[in-house]
Amino acid sequence: MIAKRVIPCLDVHDGQVTRGVQFGLAEQGGLRSVGDPVELAVRYNEQGADEMVFFDITATAHGRGTMVEVMERVADQCFMPLTVGGGIKSVADMHTMLRAGADKISINSSALARPELIREGAEKFGSQCIVVSIDAKRAAPRVDQWRVFSHGGRRDTGREAVAWAEQAVKLGAGEIVLNSIDADGTKAGFDLEITRRISESVGVPVVASGGAGKLEHLAEVLLAGKADAVLAASIFHFGTYTVGDVKRYLAARQIPVRL
Repeated sequence: MIAKRVIPCLDVHDGQVTRGVQFGLAEQGGLRSVGDPVELAVRYNEQGADEMVFFDITATAHGRGTMVEVMERVADQCFMPLTVGGGIKSVADMHTMLRAGADKISINSSALARPELIREGAEKFGSQCIVVSIDAKRAAPRVDQWRVFSHGGRRDTGREAVAWAEQAVKLGAGEIVLNSIDADGTKAGFDLEITRRISESVGVPVVASGGAGKLEHLAEVLLAGKADAVLAASIFHFGTYTVGDVKRYLAARQIPVRL
């Protein structure tokens, strides 16, 4: 059985790692500063993280470029696969980040605005390089449906989450990162239902994001949610658990991980 991955996520705003709740907006004071992205990346590299994900969470909304300097510094000190997203709008932007040291490119708002960007990136760099990040929120009053949001959770695109995931994979995405806006930062557990639906609907790995608070939550989303990897932030940033703690717990639950 393929090992499940444990992936710390670093949300970067103005060069600092931050955390919010349910996509709290920086301009509304909804973010809490955590620390320097390079220092945190080195820490998680030493703890045995399988990969690292960096999201420039306000790059698209504010029209800024991507974190070239941050990626260069991290790639110089860390030796695990690195994924970067935020403000990447073209194949040229992808190429810039790959040259800076990224291994995968995550696209979200730009893919929603122009889905063909997924195909262009896959044809140029390979599907394994292209990650589509989906910010999903349960659609009230339709409790059995999830809508896709763009621009850091600011805009309802009107798209249905499962259908968008399927389209993204058909266009060439090699991985889906599913971010639950409802669960983000709450530490109350992942959204198991939408994670399972998307995992069962696409033939590529699905990374679950949003809601990790206890070790049990991570096991639940890998088992009941059928995710291929777990992405977490707060539990690592604030010292609740280390990557090693998570992996040992999962291994004890007979979930295959790289120890």
